[in-house]
Amino acid sequence: MSGKLYVVGTPIGNLEDFSPRAVRILGEADFIAAEDTRVTVKLLNHFDIKKEMLSYYEHNKNTKGNLIIERILKGESCALVSDAGMPAISDPGEDLVRQAHEAGITVESVPGPSALVTALAISGMESGRFCFEGFLSVNKISRKRHLDELKSERRTMIFYEAPHKLNATLKDMQKAFGDRKIALVRELTKIHETVFNTTLSGAAEYYADNPPKGEFVLIIEGKKEEEVERYTLEDAVRLAKKLTDEGKSTSSAAKEAAEISGIKKGDIYKALIG
Repeated sequence: MSGKLYVVGTPIGNLEDFSPRAVRILGEADFIAAEDTRVTVKLLNHFDIKKEMLSYYEHNKNTKGNLIIERILKGESCALVSDAGMPAISDPGEDLVRQAHEAGITVESVPGPSALVTALAISGMESGRFCFEGFLSVNKISRKRHLDELKSERRTMIFYEAPHKLNATLKDMQKAFGDRKIALVRELTKIHETVFNTTLSGAAEYYADNPPKGEFVLIIEGKKEEEVERYTLEDAVRLAKKLTDEGKSTSSAAKEAAEISGIKKGDIYKALIG
């Protein structure tokens, strides 16, 4: 009989946020899969937990993932943790959870703090609809493509960012989105937790003179209704024709033009072949 994989949320700063159930599960599990064992051992020591740990991170997830799954299938239970917050969110634990499901292993949640939801809750930004975009790529082309894809996003957008990349990120975002409202939330649950509500230009100006410190969650307002570009059927057909000229099939061009314009794919397709 196989064991179980526990997905355990850990504190994002304040150790008092670690739940009694999470403490119990880490103590009862046969072993712990940790993003960085040097970080997790501090948590275990604080709660006087003695347990075998395996490192499981981006560069060893393929080999270690298979090993972890094999052990669980033989009857052991594993607690998966990240350095902070819920595993599998902008974290290689996503792959281990997927492997467990594919192997028929029971995956059980032990919920804990999550930086993206916590930051949104205290930001004062619109929270009815939002999308999480994680970290932007350090590759300039991929980074620009990512931001370009979000230019018309109407939901509130949430990003993670490290302090040494913040200034460049703010400039890139202002170039892509214009001067939108932004909440910069840093050092969540720690002594210096702050929420800075401003605009992209205001943030860029402030941090150009004040070197950023701590880990950031960036919350940016979506595109407003009046900013959304309006397309007619003729506009959509012209766009689709351009795509077919670039080598796309009529069906693919109609589908892509529909996604961009909001015009029905069938209407665009009929106009293209008519």
